[in-house]
Amino acid sequence: MNRTKKNKVYRQSRSNRFVHWMTALSIFALIISGFGQMPMYKRYNITKLPGAEWLGEYSLTLVMHYLAAIVLVLIVFYHIFVHLLQKQFDALPKRGDGKESIKIIKAMITKGEEPPSEKYLAEQRLAYAAIGLTVLALIGTGFIKMAKNVALITIPHTVVFWSTTIHNIATFILLFLIISHLAAFVIKANRKLLPGMFTGYVDEEYVKERHSLWYEKIKEKKTQ
Repeated sequence: MNRTKKNKVYRQSRSNRFVHWMTALSIFALIISGFGQMPMYKRYNITKLPGAEWLGEYSLTLVMHYLAAIVLVLIVFYHIFVHLLQKQFDALPKRGDGKESIKIIKAMITKGEEPPSEKYLAEQRLAYAAIGLTVLALIGTGFIKMAKNVALITIPHTVVFWSTTIHNIATFILLFLIISHLAAFVIKANRKLLPGMFTGYVDEEYVKERHSLWYEKIKEKKTQ
């Protein structure tokens, strides 16, 4: 793929965009089908809405949940494998990210000057870790919940109880994180990142101003 465009910087690879959108779609399907397992749709008469009758079909939402879970697990393994293979760890949290996040948020509110940043802002790295750990918790507890339905496997009631509890709590934590992630784009300064998740490219001036440390590395590579 051509990685050079006038006044643009290549930020997100095809692999990253593939992982992002497949993760988003699978999690959306898991949330929709997961609430159907509770079951919430019949309880609150959502199934009476036009075209929503299928949400009350337990067997249908169960199959949907399992299929979406398989996709998510495969995407997570692919994501981890690719980044380990290519040694790409830009999104992982660093020491001092908490304090730096406060400074960045304060600068956005007061319209002050933000501290120089790498490819990802400090709060983006923290959010990535929070979402990643929550997803891993959901996958781990999900395997236990699935295993308890297998005849040849016996799991103690306490383990099942806590795995179900953690699974449900992690679901609501993930919902909160997703809403926070989307709400971040209400802030004008963050909106220029959106094209990167569709085309891979972001505005060069934006990178130069807000991700100056990363921009310097890009320029160094071009001169080598």
